[in-house]
Amino acid sequence: MNIHKSLVVSNRVRSIPTGFGWVDHRLLQDGYLRECSTDALALYLILTAVADQDGLSYYGDRLLCTMLGWHGRRLELARENLCDTDLAAYREPIYQVLSLPEASRRIHHAK
Repeated sequence: MNIHKSLVVSNRVRSIPTGFGWVDHRLLQDGYLRECSTDALALYLILTAVADQDGLSYYGDRLLCTMLGWHGRRLELARENLCDTDLAAYREPIYQVLSLPEASRRIHHAK
């Protein structure tokens, strides 16, 4: 099965910033961990591990639920949390792990 992948948010293609380990350190520094459920963070970890250089992944709900040992609603809630915290975008069947917003935008969002 061929799936055509295209960017969900073309101006937010992730890149490797200064101070980047395996995961951008700003996840800790800018308070993302406080805003994400543990389920959302588990999903984020998988998406960052399987995404291509543009942050795109087309792992389907069934595969993700199998990998995580979840039911569909639990995945939906985790996905909603990631999208609400601006860490990922989703347009079925594509996930996009987003670059983190600039600090000034993030500070405004956190208020």
